[in-house]
Amino acid sequence: MKMIVGLGNVGTRYDETRHNTGFMVVEQLARDYHLGAFKHAKNIEAVIATGMLDGEKVMLVKPTTFMNDSGRAVKPLVDYYDLDLSDVVIVNDDLDMPVGKVRLKAHGKSGGHNGLKSIIQHLGTDRFNRVKLGIDHPAQGTVVSHVLGKFKPAERPDFDNAVATAERALVDWVHGEDFDQLMNDYN
Repeated sequence: MKMIVGLGNVGTRYDETRHNTGFMVVEQLARDYHLGAFKHAKNIEAVIATGMLDGEKVMLVKPTTFMNDSGRAVKPLVDYYDLDLSDVVIVNDDLDMPVGKVRLKAHGKSGGHNGLKSIIQHLGTDRFNRVKLGIDHPAQGTVVSHVLGKFKPAERPDFDNAVATAERALVDWVHGEDFDQLMNDYN
């Protein structure tokens, strides 16, 4: 089984915000590949959609812990399903990349991303795969207002292209492509 975790914040006030990039990617995957509706997981702080993608079982996860506590949802799922971390990908936003850029990363520090910090803390390692989508740094204002704000209309085509690219990379990974090779192909 492959687990794809999209990071974001729960609640309608956060819908379509830059910080919910991970949620938007897994929601698009669920729609495009008919992986079902997201449902609350028993005893886990997440909503999950599961299904088969070309013969491989896939679990899409949206933690309901809010971004900064994402690890509280990820760790119990990894443990319960006895997943090897090579079968897990985290999808998140990245302030240090322009809107439209996608970068795959096999491991590493959090880069200041609080959701990744939480996952690293709860898993006890930073050795897990990530798909990062650029949301750009704010030209003015605070980082908090920027990440909790929506994309400008002029940015939306680039963001939508990034979601499509991230989706293709994730599907290639589910199909068995080596993550290191995918980094070479997509970065």
